[in-house]
Amino acid sequence: MLSISACSVLIFESAFCKAINCANSAFTLYLLLRYLALLMMTFIETIITQREGRAQGEAIVRRIIPLIARLAACYTDIRHMKLTSHRIKAVYVLPVIIVASLTFRAQTPSPTPAAAPPASDIFIVEVKTKLDRKERTDELKFGEPKKITDFAGYNNQPFFMPDGHGILYTSIRNKQADIYRYDIQTGATTQVTNTPESEYSPTLMPDRKNISVVRVEADGKTQRLWKFPLDGGAPSLILENIKPVGYHLWIDDHALALFVLGGTGKPNFLEIYDTRTQKSEFLVDNPGRVLRKVPNQNKFSFVHKIAEGNWEIKAFDLHAHTIASLIATLPGVEDYAWLPNGKLLMAKDSKLFAVVPLTGGKWEEVADFSKAGIKRITRLAVSSNGSRIAMVAQ
Repeated sequence: MLSISACSVLIFESAFCKAINCANSAFTLYLLLRYLALLMMTFIETIITQREGRAQGEAIVRRIIPLIARLAACYTDIRHMKLTSHRIKAVYVLPVIIVASLTFRAQTPSPTPAAAPPASDIFIVEVKTKLDRKERTDELKFGEPKKITDFAGYNNQPFFMPDGHGILYTSIRNKQADIYRYDIQTGATTQVTNTPESEYSPTLMPDRKNISVVRVEADGKTQRLWKFPLDGGAPSLILENIKPVGYHLWIDDHALALFVLGGTGKPNFLEIYDTRTQKSEFLVDNPGRVLRKVPNQNKFSFVHKIAEGNWEIKAFDLHAHTIASLIATLPGVEDYAWLPNGKLLMAKDSKLFAVVPLTGGKWEEVADFSKAGIKRITRLAVSSNGSRIAMVAQ
């Protein structure tokens, strides 16, 4: 559908063409002035409804080239106009054409509601490690997946609490995301956040008294990092000026790894932020969404999407401030998790794969959950002692 402004421009252009063809009376001037007033109103509408000045500037720039062509064509027509009662010079008509060009938004389709995230469930699986001392290897044994979410919709982003007894996760209900907690021992689910805004990516903070979340605020577009007390107190903002935050990881008490959305025409990027100094350090463009601590090392890992078909899991050393490549991901897969023994897990379709990075090894299949009805595994999380994994699947 065309916007009000676009429709007004079409009406104007139709009337203008008729005016050129029958420009013999003062009524022509009346028509032009009338449509000029209408176009001025739609121009004001355009300015008010622009969400950002930058977007407005870009829209105007995109109109410059066709505007010049239209002005040239219209000027040629105007030069040949012969009005008996009122001579309208080009200088009077050109502003009308300019306003028409600026308010012509037929090329921009009406916004459509964003598609709802795909439905997904969270499953937990018991993990046992069998050590072969002779071969100096260990074998992973996985139990049957157990579904812990009973809501038919979006259930995602599982996070194990340090004691291993609870899992935080995001669930979208009634078109709004909140954080929930599943108790592994009792099987009970409780709602952690209940706000008009939407909260994602629940993460226990280093103080173990609060959880940090990526919050989509009341305007529906601002995404910043907030914290919620576990005792139910009021939430508060952690980072005021860094936005829009997509994902985050607490590396230690004061260091944060942040996946920041790049915006229109700009890539997403990964940075480290120090809450004490309030300074950030850029790392890479085009990171993956999963940020993890490397077991038993002062490093954190991420997926670097270097190019199409070239994704690598890399690690950043907090002391040396260096980045090292660990291993290529499975093709087209960005979700992974670490086991405490230093193995990496990734999933593709209904299967789990594992590898020890930097050993020359390759991804090996360690489990197939297709018989359990698991069709597509995405996000993974591992409990602190490695005895359970959580999988998001369809």
